[in-house]
Amino acid sequence: MIGPSGRMRDEAEASQSVSIRCAAVVHGGAGPGPDRLTNLEPSIARVREVLAAGGDAISAAVEGCVILEDDPVFNAGTGGVMRTDGSVLTDASLHVSDGRLGFVVAMKNTPNPIRICADLLDEEINGLSGVGARAWADERGHTNAPVVGRSPKGQIGDTVGVIVRDSTGLIAAATSTGGCSYRPPGRVGDVPLPGCGFWAEGDLAVAATGIGEAITQALLSYRVHERIRAGNDLSTGALATTMKWGINTLIAPDKQVGIIALGPEGKGAGEANTDMPWATWCEES
Repeated sequence: MIGPSGRMRDEAEASQSVSIRCAAVVHGGAGPGPDRLTNLEPSIARVREVLAAGGDAISAAVEGCVILEDDPVFNAGTGGVMRTDGSVLTDASLHVSDGRLGFVVAMKNTPNPIRICADLLDEEINGLSGVGARAWADERGHTNAPVVGRSPKGQIGDTVGVIVRDSTGLIAAATSTGGCSYRPPGRVGDVPLPGCGFWAEGDLAVAATGIGEAITQALLSYRVHERIRAGNDLSTGALATTMKWGINTLIAPDKQVGIIALGPEGKGAGEANTDMPWATWCEES
């Protein structure tokens, strides 16, 4: 006969044996459409590869994001759009569910700004911009190379985002952008701004894409994150429902915006008021 203490011990051991399934959700921006889904597949594949090799959510999110930064069809890294003065400047952010944060703004000659964000996670500072950001990156050996970019093309926002959950439950959200068409060189969008283009905390992360000014004014990612949390339901269906609420309630109908989110279990979810290519994967139990 097992007494109360034995039963409690067995229950504790059972709970410890329940493994957390790794998962990821990625997007390719608000507006490009389903044709870009094939361009997201290498990112998901890279995330799975890193996790299978023992990497954590941070390294997997960064490497998955780098794949998208290196793909010129996206407005991030190599595919960044030219500002009104012809410059190509890149922004990125990395937020971890344990509170660590790194973001960079308006970096010149930086095809993979997400890697600089990763180096900022354990620094006293968590944000850098412009010339100072590039100098800091140079000191740490990050690639300094011209980003050719491409000409502006309307208001389609094909920035990128990757959210990953590892087997410990740690979640990391990586976002990257080359800016926005027809914007001046000093413009700052939602991607590097905490609570706007991203928010990761506890066992939930949210990332947004689209018209940065609308996302920033709404503090979209944080408000969606908090509403999901307040509902005490972190299922994939609940994530989708709340993201839809955020878009319909906080964003004007004429502003193209999309959101992805990932909770403590199951697959991620994505919602948009336009054609947002997004994909999700979850490890089998």
